[in-house]
Amino acid sequence: MSQPHESAEQTQPRVMPLPEEHWDTRTRTLLATAARDFGGRIPNIFTTLVRHPDLYEHFMPFGGQLLRSGRLPGRLRELLILRTSRNTGARYEWGRHFPLAKAAGVTDADIDRLAEGPEAHGWTELERHLVRAADELNGQARLSDATWEVLAEHFTDAELIEIVMLVGQYHMVAFFLNTIGVELDPGFDSTGFAEGGRTHG
Repeated sequence: MSQPHESAEQTQPRVMPLPEEHWDTRTRTLLATAARDFGGRIPNIFTTLVRHPDLYEHFMPFGGQLLRSGRLPGRLRELLILRTSRNTGARYEWGRHFPLAKAAGVTDADIDRLAEGPEAHGWTELERHLVRAADELNGQARLSDATWEVLAEHFTDAELIEIVMLVGQYHMVAFFLNTIGVELDPGFDSTGFAEGGRTHG
């Protein structure tokens, strides 16, 4: 079973979000289409990444395609993202996607099973192999023949490509978040992340 990476304990980000008073015309244009939180606040991931405006400009359409216009059902997409977040120790990624996952139909029981991995009791056969796919991509950077064959019974070629690219995308984002130390935004928390499962009590 894949084990989550250790979360880095940083007292503050290595690169701070760009303060609004330092936004030039291009920065304001780039951030104008960013998703906003409560009160119109732009998430820290965007105001940090925009310090590299060229990269930000090309990264956002790709991420948006996978998140908002992808071919995978929302619940399955979020299971893959949450398992990837846990595998990479990406607390920010988990905290941002936890409410999206719940809205897409991911249950408390699913969250608990994500802590145990693909062998947890209660997964459907498809869900078990999706979680295993996230683990294999995290650990070996490829899917095994056995996992591919099962997924190929349920998904089209385009959807299979999307599964691999989705996990890879959130792996890359985890590298950025963990290395920079991006702080989770106000109004979000890492419920269920510390132990890889829902907090009981």
